[in-house]
Amino acid sequence: MKRLLLMIGCAGLILTSCAQNKTEPKKKEPKKQEQTMSNNDSTKVEKTESEWKQLLTTEQYRVLREKGTEMPFTGKLLNNKEKGVYTCAACGNELFTNDMKFDSHCGWPSFDKEIAGGKIKTETDTSHGMIRTEIMCAKCGSHLGHLFDDGPTETGMRYCVNSVSLDFKKE
Repeated sequence: MKRLLLMIGCAGLILTSCAQNKTEPKKKEPKKQEQTMSNNDSTKVEKTESEWKQLLTTEQYRVLREKGTEMPFTGKLLNNKEKGVYTCAACGNELFTNDMKFDSHCGWPSFDKEIAGGKIKTETDTSHGMIRTEIMCAKCGSHLGHLFDDGPTETGMRYCVNSVSLDFKKE
């Protein structure tokens, strides 16, 4: 019984490790960017939940469509150091490049900015007793992770992204 309680307590700590802010991010916001997609592709991707279920793996569907979180330190792209572009796993929208990635030691891939062009949209997330900024793909609306203003780079931002929400196109 003690072991079970300890495991539950540890799981709670792990899941909140990326959710450090309990208040709205400070005024330090990333610069507003044009609302266009790469290659002039501004077409929104709209699918039924049934179509998303057929397209995505069970874990991708849970995270991308049901706003879940993958376990920290388990994602295939967490330690990726290759050159290339990170895309939305649901629709292929280009979101980040390898030079925007940094190791935040939080267990999920972290980036200090998005690719120009309004690739990501944000919403206030008040789930789990916290106030956070949720990040979603602007093209398909899929959940990517959360945005925090505690990044160590000059932008001061940390896009904390579920690895399962991303694909990687090697340069």
